Amino acid sequence: MNVARSAGDLEVVPRAVAIGTFDGVHLGHRAVIGSAIASGLRPTVVTFDPHPRTVLGREVELLATLDRRLELLEEAGVQDTFVVPFTVEIAALPADEFVRAMLLAIGAEVVAAGADFHFGHGRTGDLALLRSLGIETREVPIVDGISSTSIRELVHGGAVVEAAAMLGRPVEVEGLVVGGDHRGTGLGFPTANLEVDPQLLVPAHGIYAGAVGDRRAAISIGVNPHYGGDTRRIEAFLLDWTGDLYGRRLVVEVWQRLRDERAFASEAALVAQIAQDVADTRAAVRPLAPGGAPDLGSFST
Repeated sequence: MNVARSAGDLEVVPRAVAIGTFDGVHLGHRAVIGSAIASGLRPTVVTFDPHPRTVLGREVELLATLDRRLELLEEAGVQDTFVVPFTVEIAALPADEFVRAMLLAIGAEVVAAGADFHFGHGRTGDLALLRSLGIETREVPIVDGISSTSIRELVHGGAVVEAAAMLGRPVEVEGLVVGGDHRGTGLGFPTANLEVDPQLLVPAHGIYAGAVGDRRAAISIGVNPHYGGDTRRIEAFLLDWTGDLYGRRLVVEVWQRLRDERAFASEAALVAQIAQDVADTRAAVRPLAPGGAPDLGSFST
């Protein structure tokens, strides 16, 4: 997929455009993207970074980083993505000027969007305005009950199976592997410690089953109360794998919440519980059909 940062970076060809932030690229987003693809024109996404709400002074916990969003868009069949650097100046553009500068300038002939789609300064732009400017519109029915806000609420509560049903894929946590306390190694369960973008939404504290690429992983999210911790950590123990992951970007699928984090009466009790967590991870079922798994890379022993 070609990624452009300005309209001039894209060839002016007949395009069907899906426009939006598409945080998480959930099933509702995929319905809009699918409508653009079905037009037969070059399927293109116009999206924004950073999230418009943050530029307008509101906090947003992201369901995916920009890098992951772009990967998901490519998997969905998008050929070109125009990442608009969202600024207060862009936010102030009148809707008709936005259309000319960001859509007509790249050859947009069709725009696919939901019925409640609005854009431009004061959210004055809509499907009717697009049609008045010569763009065909494809109104996509809202996928009932699915929104980024609803998914955030579920992930906040640790309801990762329910969130996966809205995403169309498992919940993910993405980050770089950094050094930790090496306690897991001493206990016989070495973990990859993830440094996560502070804007990225992370599931509720607890122990989860999941996977990294083709390896199942037992995942700990929390402050490690057994050792009196007070800083959130995200650690993944990759089953049946050994090697050096430091500095590597990992996308961790979070399949199922196994239990709360807690302190134990002894280190032996902690080790026994981790062993049970590993056994539960081996038995866990990915919340969607295996054929829908994204290609996150393979790991060799």
